[in-house]
Parts: sequence; C-alpha cells; structure tokens
Amino acid sequence: MTELDDLDRKILTELQRHADTPLDALGQVVGLSRNACWRRIKAMEAAGVIRARVALLDAAKVGLPLTVFMQIRAAAHDADWLAKFARATRAMPQIQGVYRMTGDLDYLICARVADMADYDRLYQTLIARVPMGDVSASFVMEEIKHSTELPLFEG
Repeated sequence: MTELDDLDRKILTELQRHADTPLDALGQVVGLSRNACWRRIKAMEAAGVIRARVALLDAAKVGLPLTVFMQIRAAAHDADWLAKFARATRAMPQIQGVYRMTGDLDYLICARVADMADYDRLYQTLIARVPMGDVSASFVMEEIKHSTELPLFEG
C-alpha cells in the first residue's frame, strides 16, 4: 500500500469528483500551489494510485439502460478453465466487472446491455466461449446508489 497523507487524500477526493479540475483550482481547494499539486498527482500516477482519468457516462443516454448481474458456477475448477473464462470476459465490452466470490456461486459478472435481447446475445456469446456449470441472472429494476468514488477519509 502506498502511504497517502491528508493532502494526497484531498487531491484524490477532488479528482474522483471532477477529474478535469484545473491545477490552479485544485491547488486552491487543497491548499497547495499548482506545481505542488502537479508533482503529487504525477507521483501518485507513477505509483499506480491513480490508474486512469476517465469520463463517466450516463448508460441510459448512450443506449445501455439495463444492468444485469450474472451469477456463474464454473464448469471446472482448474487453471485452464479460469484462464479461458478470464480471456472471454475481458474481451466482452458489455461486461464491466467480474469477481471471484465466496459462498454458493463462483463468479459474479456485472454487465450493461440495451435490453433483454442484448442480454441474450451476451449470454449466448459467453456460453459459446466457455463451458459453464450454471448461469443465472438478476436484472436491476432501480439503481439507488452507484459510485466510483472511494472513501478516503473516515466519517
């Protein structure tokens, strides 16, 4: 883990909310000069603390209003199956997250699709690429909270 001080946390909190904040404005918010902010950001990028600066899109406005969570039971529990599964899911842009889980299921996939027909295409593509033990899906009816912001301060 990289040691972050309170100034780093302030910079990261602001960048998580508004990645396009100009350095002068960022410096005013956190209490540093423009150059000091720039040096800290560059150091956090080099350390891998900041992986990327991205634009967050409204999924519904770009034609992907449906979120689906797919619960996967593996067909096999070996390195070859896992490698094939990882390659397949990484290659499918609709899939936003893949997680190996504890408990009754093996993997949880989060994907964004246009509609049920689009989900079915995703499902058909996935099972054609990787043998599955079992696949079930749950569809989000209402998104109550979704955030990419990590809590860097207690409270």
